[in-house]
Amino acid sequence: MGQTIQIPTGGMQRIGAYRADPDGAPCGAIVVVQEIFGLTGYVRRVADRFAAQGYVAIAPSMFDFIETGVELACDEAGAAKGRALAAKVGFERAVGAVASAAEAIGSAGGVGVVGFCWGGTVAFLSATRLGLPAVIYYGGRSVPFLGETPDAPLLFHFGDRDSIIPPSDVQKHRDALVDAPLGAEIRVYPAGPAFDRDHDARHFEPESSSLAFERTLAFFGRTLSP
Repeated sequence: MGQTIQIPTGGMQRIGAYRADPDGAPCGAIVVVQEIFGLTGYVRRVADRFAAQGYVAIAPSMFDFIETGVELACDEAGAAKGRALAAKVGFERAVGAVASAAEAIGSAGGVGVVGFCWGGTVAFLSATRLGLPAVIYYGGRSVPFLGETPDAPLLFHFGDRDSIIPPSDVQKHRDALVDAPLGAEIRVYPAGPAFDRDHDARHFEPESSSLAFERTLAFFGRTLSP
């Protein structure tokens, strides 16, 4: 359904991205932000899923700033390399890449962001720094940034058995965002970490994944409407 393209960034560097377009006229646009494992088949399937619902979806290859074509295995070695690459990219450059990706698909209508794990925090920062409606899947790294005021609506998805994001961190989100100007909805599922990662038998929770996607579509249907 999709194609690999190149997008310019603020630093005059071009990075790769996966773009998926709907069959008919788009109802909006979604920037999909990867996990620490790179622009994997899973991330491309997420983009395809949004395209099937009528959105133009684009997933920038964030690690292209450091190393091109990164697709890591979901194991300890892959996680270690992914954390190192994410640290080298940094959140400021990642948010800049979201801005570039949003500009590339902006003609499709309102633009939103969805991110997973590390990408979830990038999505959160896209709401506070770019004013883009954002859906955050288990973005535990957002805690240090909860003092930033979001300039767009937010939707968070957490698992209640997530060993990486304790309930106390979920509560920190509730406490910090209770008066978010445009709303911050926090949903918790009977699931562990990475419950949407469909190729990972250790973590994938089909029912929680399906419900979270249903809520995500409803959120973008509200926030990206003309």
